[in-house]
Amino acid sequence: MCRGLDSLPTTCLERAKELKALFGSLLQKSDHGITGKEKKNDKLKLNVDEPLRWKESFEKLLSSQNGLCLFRAFLVSEFSEENIVFYLACEDYQATKPSKQPTKAKKIYDEFIGCDAPREVNLDHVTKAITKENMEHPRQSCFDLAQAKIYTLMEKDCYPRFLKSSMYLEVSRKAKTG
Repeated sequence: MCRGLDSLPTTCLERAKELKALFGSLLQKSDHGITGKEKKNDKLKLNVDEPLRWKESFEKLLSSQNGLCLFRAFLVSEFSEENIVFYLACEDYQATKPSKQPTKAKKIYDEFIGCDAPREVNLDHVTKAITKENMEHPRQSCFDLAQAKIYTLMEKDCYPRFLKSSMYLEVSRKAKTG
């Protein structure tokens, strides 16, 4: 069921490592505004205050591409990456054209909620039953309840652990002292 670090997309793992290295290098620079580093075809730009904003709210963490990557790397290390993957799959599903929703809904359900789902998320029986019922006629909102439950689980359980993790503490310490 859990595939560990191997299941983390290479780009996300590289970005998490790059974040740690980049904030570490900020300690040695006198200008602590915005810094950037070229990487293949994309630019990684970080504001030194960014890790400190992640602590303000779970929503701010998820709305930051760098924060999301670091949080996802943390969840992989905690063997609970399926939660964020499910949450992001639901976000993607909500933006899906209605004509493609039934196929995508089945894929999400089979991967995260159904019996013997390979990346099963921790949902109560009632939420699973409501979601299964919603699958009969998938709409944009068919995963709303399940997604809200997983969001709350991450916010109340995973997010506080992330803020206490050595991964986050190191990045935020380097940002503060930078």
